[in-house]
Amino acid sequence: MGLTSLIIIGLASAVATAIFFSPLQMTEVAGPGSLIAWIIAILFYVTISITYIELSQTYAEAGGPSRYSIYSHGAVTNLINAMADLLWYLFIPPIEAFATIEGLDYIFPSLLNSQGFPTLEGAIVGVILMFAYIPFNYYGVKTFSRITSGFGTVKYIIYILPAFLLLLVFFNLRNFTAYGFLPFGVAGIFSSMPYAMFAFGGARVIPDFAEEVKKKTYLIYALIITVIGEGLVYLLFDFTFIANLDWTKLGLTPGNWASLNKVVGNPFIVLASTHHSGLGQIALLLLLIGGIVGPFLTGYVYMGGGARVLFASARSGFLHEKFKALHSKYAIPYWGLILFAIVGAVIAFLFAPVPSIYGLIDDATVAGYIGFATNPVAMMVLRMQGVTKWKIKGGSIISPIAFAASSLIVFWSGWPAVPYSVIILAIITAILGMVGKVTEGLKESTWYIGYIAFLTFMTYIGSDGALSLVPYLTATLITVIVSLVLFYPLGIYQGLRERNYLYHNEASASEDGLESEEGGR
Repeated sequence: MGLTSLIIIGLASAVATAIFFSPLQMTEVAGPGSLIAWIIAILFYVTISITYIELSQTYAEAGGPSRYSIYSHGAVTNLINAMADLLWYLFIPPIEAFATIEGLDYIFPSLLNSQGFPTLEGAIVGVILMFAYIPFNYYGVKTFSRITSGFGTVKYIIYILPAFLLLLVFFNLRNFTAYGFLPFGVAGIFSSMPYAMFAFGGARVIPDFAEEVKKKTYLIYALIITVIGEGLVYLLFDFTFIANLDWTKLGLTPGNWASLNKVVGNPFIVLASTHHSGLGQIALLLLLIGGIVGPFLTGYVYMGGGARVLFASARSGFLHEKFKALHSKYAIPYWGLILFAIVGAVIAFLFAPVPSIYGLIDDATVAGYIGFATNPVAMMVLRMQGVTKWKIKGGSIISPIAFAASSLIVFWSGWPAVPYSVIILAIITAILGMVGKVTEGLKESTWYIGYIAFLTFMTYIGSDGALSLVPYLTATLITVIVSLVLFYPLGIYQGLRERNYLYHNEASASEDGLESEEGGR
């Protein structure tokens, strides 16, 4: 996989469902202050992506982010970390399928009910979409990258152009000032952050393909360009959404930001459908195409990334040997791909009639950032081991910031999203741990287990939790301080003092790697 393909894959996976839905959900709880949330999100994820850069240069493995902690803390920490990552990946393709259904509903209105949830018909379409993702991943990474490069370039054009067209059709600057820039205060900005961070999580797909790139240094440029590029696009769409709000045409009271939850379907398609000018209709057509096709692309990219997370978990000994098997011709982890499609289809069918798309986003974000939190700590431990091959300047400062950012995103996700994710994570980890008799590194995992318990406790007592004992901003401050003063240094202290040779040798063995094979590269 070349640099251009890697960048387009990163941008294509990062800019999808969230570009349509996050601006509405964030503005609903933060008003125009959602713009500030996006800026904070960019800064947060730059620090997180930098830890990926350093770690991927040392361990350029398939599904690498789900493996780094095995070298720094052992198998138990890595099992929890990998399963948290896997939960993130299991949710994303169904979410993208739902987003495609949202776009299709404008043409086929029987796919969603009046509350915006998929009907039985919509759920069946979601299942079909999950299986339709398979062929795009099956025929090897070379074919995958070519299709995604072309597909992704077109997608970016049909995403960005409608935003400018909508601004030309209708622009209301009063929406930024007349009803208060921060109608819900600073707390509103923080409440909207999980939706912004869900959007940025797509960049982590890049290191999942690290074993299949032509040069490891491509990962550096691809991650940086993806994070900055997607940040600019998300800011553009959030600005467009606020500026383009015509309250009267939407049947809403001007300035009643909370009433935006009454908007059913793809918010930008709804906005464009209120404009009947030539430019408005062109924007609507492009948004319909983008709202259907764009999430489909992201869905199949995430399925490919998820298959590699399963591959990485099998390498670590947590899953059956079959998930390490590569297709004899196309050199892809096909068992992981098939299982991922089946599980995703079950999720799409069972969950579609019940929760809104935003509930799924909450849970996926929580699981993802519980998993992401190990990387800054692993980076510092691996530096202490002396195995780091390429160091980021200022890494000792960036690492704690990235750790704090991950902690805050989990905390800000609130109750009950956090305990739901933690309970599911605990059940999966316990079952696989007992079946596989995973005990190596148990002592080194206590910081991580305590850290997850602490974040769950903070959401329980926080102002948006079950008890609401601690004011929101105070609870936020406590989360940052305890994470940085207690769990971050404890995680580094409990790290392994030398390289985990057992797992390192397994991951780098030639018979295990995603080797270049005819037709597969």
